Amino acid sequence: MKISKFLGVGATAALSAMMLAACGSSSSSSTKSTRKTLNWTVASEIPTMDLSKATDSTSFNQISNTMEGLYRLGKNSKLEKGLATSEKVSKDGKTYTYTLRKSKWSDGTEVTAKDFVYSWRRTVNPKTASQYSYLFSGIKNADAIIAGKKSVSSLGIKAVGKYKLVVTLERRIPYFDKLMGFAVFFPQSEKAVKKYGSKYGTASKYMVYNGPFVQKGWTGSNLSWTMVKNKYYWDKKSVKLNKITWSVQKTPSTSYNLYQSGKLDYTSLDSSETKQLKSTKGYTTLNQGATFYMQFNIAKNKYLANANIRKALSLAINRKGLVSSLGGNNVAANTLTPPGLTEVNGKDYTKLLSSSAESYYPSSSKKSEAMKYLKKGLKELGVSKFSFKILADDTDSGKKTAELLQSNIESAFNGKVSVTVQNLPFKTRLSRSTSGNFDVVISGWSADFADPISFLDLFTSTNSENNGKWKNSTYDKLIADSKTTSSTSKRWSDLTKAENILLNNTGISPLYYSTTASLIRPSVKGVIQNRGTWNFKNAYITSSK
Repeated sequence: MKISKFLGVGATAALSAMMLAACGSSSSSSTKSTRKTLNWTVASEIPTMDLSKATDSTSFNQISNTMEGLYRLGKNSKLEKGLATSEKVSKDGKTYTYTLRKSKWSDGTEVTAKDFVYSWRRTVNPKTASQYSYLFSGIKNADAIIAGKKSVSSLGIKAVGKYKLVVTLERRIPYFDKLMGFAVFFPQSEKAVKKYGSKYGTASKYMVYNGPFVQKGWTGSNLSWTMVKNKYYWDKKSVKLNKITWSVQKTPSTSYNLYQSGKLDYTSLDSSETKQLKSTKGYTTLNQGATFYMQFNIAKNKYLANANIRKALSLAINRKGLVSSLGGNNVAANTLTPPGLTEVNGKDYTKLLSSSAESYYPSSSKKSEAMKYLKKGLKELGVSKFSFKILADDTDSGKKTAELLQSNIESAFNGKVSVTVQNLPFKTRLSRSTSGNFDVVISGWSADFADPISFLDLFTSTNSENNGKWKNSTYDKLIADSKTTSSTSKRWSDLTKAENILLNNTGISPLYYSTTASLIRPSVKGVIQNRGTWNFKNAYITSSK
């Protein structure tokens, strides 16, 4: 999913969940054993609460704690039963039958199998324009429905009575179970969607919820809101918190000051704070299981459509300097898929990728080599110089990233390349990215599930997340083949070949693998975090001396 800078969401180094627990003292305002309110922060505003339209970690953090599907992601990325009490899979792996528990929406109405049917049909309906509809590929008729060739009613999902759900696939999907823990596959209330119409998901009051918490006070644009315990949640006895207060803090120093004064229980740290606070109780690093990269607008910018120009820009970047300026334990990136996501026969997937691809994404800039590619590109285009704009978030780290790239690129090319920077609020930047209104945009992606396809699917020519419109027919075929082959070895071969093509062509330019240095109050226990999402269902606060 798309991520904003330093949201403090993600996975551990193994890209699985981590139970956040620490020991030690905390401020007196946070040590009462009766405290039932958790104070949390994010770095950007919420774009939407509509799970059919959400694409980013800020939205999914909210949705995953206020909504629930067949499964939840628990500690170490283990699937835990949500609304599903049992699952049966046919011998050919193409039919899944789920039995659902009795549960209710926050308006007191029942959650039934029909709510899943409605939700999935709504997401694949071309009229909804969901950017995540591609994840339904492989479910019977999903691709044809998305292409507008079949009715949404033909999707391979049906309700058998109130509490039985049957899903039919066109082919075995190796990662299908993992998908069921992702919020885009959660149910939706048809009654609520129709009641609120175009306002659905645009504010707290235009929603109903079936998860551990109910969201309150989000108006669609404000920078603070709350979650309160959902009295209708089927497992409310396991929910120990009464409330979570949320605030948007775009500057780590401000967030840290609020943490110090006891007004926040969590804060991310900038580079200077990271160095100073490593020995502080509550210090932890949160590997987001994510890669940040430059995405080029190949469709609309003739200069960036040139592969040699893209290689030149990539070679000019000092990635080591970038990660140093951002703080945390970020690592310079030379692949799209981050290390630690998947092992293949005991070896990290990224080790299977071609070393030649890595040469375009050096830790330190290679100015002489960058100039060679620039001259080739300029000659091919028949120009002597050009300019472009970098679009990034308006967070502290977003500004630092864009400014460093601007400095690296301009200093490498002796006036032949001019760069301007525009920093915008995350919600606005996301809209601009989606509409293709950019030259270069700093994007981040966190795996929705632990498989390279979660990254590589993004850059197929028809994927709605491919905002820069890079395309390669061989790449498309390899990704398509990886989804249909019954051979595990061929699947891995297809995926590695595809990523090598993307990297060698500089379809995107990896910058760094994101790890956030953070402070979490030692009295806070039971919080689980997975790639891009916090899970507060079992969180609680202890007394501390």
